[in-house]
Amino acid sequence: MKAHIILEDGTELEGLSAGADVTAFGEICFNTGMTGYQEILTDPSYAGQIVVMTYPLMGNYGINEEDVESGRIQVRGFIVKELSDIETNWKSTKSLLEYLKENNIPCVTGVDTRMLTKKIRTKGAMNCVVTSEKVTDSLSKQLKDSLKKQLEEFTFPADVVKQVSRTDIEVISGSGKKIALIDVGVKNGIIRHLSELDCEIHIYPYNVDAQTVLSGKFDAVLFSNGPGDPKEVKEAIQTAKELLGKIPLYGICLGHQILALAMGADTYKLKFGHRGSNHPVIDLRTNKVMMTSQNHGYAVSAKGLPASMQVTHMNVNDETVEGFCSPSLNVSTVQFHPEAGPGPRDANYIFADWVREIQNV
Repeated sequence: MKAHIILEDGTELEGLSAGADVTAFGEICFNTGMTGYQEILTDPSYAGQIVVMTYPLMGNYGINEEDVESGRIQVRGFIVKELSDIETNWKSTKSLLEYLKENNIPCVTGVDTRMLTKKIRTKGAMNCVVTSEKVTDSLSKQLKDSLKKQLEEFTFPADVVKQVSRTDIEVISGSGKKIALIDVGVKNGIIRHLSELDCEIHIYPYNVDAQTVLSGKFDAVLFSNGPGDPKEVKEAIQTAKELLGKIPLYGICLGHQILALAMGADTYKLKFGHRGSNHPVIDLRTNKVMMTSQNHGYAVSAKGLPASMQVTHMNVNDETVEGFCSPSLNVSTVQFHPEAGPGPRDANYIFADWVREIQNV
């Protein structure tokens, strides 16, 4: 069955429907990873987005029960050059095609993903609709006009963090440091790394208040990764403000941005974001460069940073802020994903470093 892609700028593409036969609206973005499609599909940071994979072949090692970053597929749509239904990995339990259909996620194949990527890089992030409905012949003009009108009216959900965050407190036992993890879209990989360091983890919803956290007598608080505009997560920003200076605070991705806003810095939307597993980041304290996994559309502005903030990491490609610390307030953050889902693992050491910092406070 044919499928169609319509972009906010009027671009129309025709391909083949390889997932669920549904219509989906979202913000289109691209990911440069060669592997890791299962982690990408289930990463809550992709909630509300339609993802284009720049590497031409996806699905060639199937789907397994382990490599998921949340309990469901989070993307609204998936666009690939070629989709394989061959499962070559011994852990595979189903094909990517089956996985997409089971979860009612549309996928378009057989399109020029290189052209799509160049368009996003040139024009920036934009809204998009993918559909398997028949929209090309004269009888479908009304349908096409309707889709375009809906696309014009579509806005990225301001409450996207609420949609992906837990609603109940979850506790994961451990005999080490006691960590409060504020879930604004947390990946399973973050929880796994903390568990491997024997931390006792208490996972709270995005809107937990500071008094609740402080009453738990934690050793530190970690604000997780997540989707969307950090300025929309007002509850978490307020909680962070009230926790500053009272307990060690850490942040990853969206959590990094939330803590920056709480400390008086600003954030802005990147033209097309950083998404992939090959982003070089330099640690300004050691001059060492690591390859990192990233997924974000916003960044912390390097202009007008308060004196209490010290930039620790920088993106080698565009010199955006990739991490900061505040020794006086016991705050440390990174914009990239040290849990390395799906990879690379260069930054895994950051979790152990943070736990050592907590022990020295």
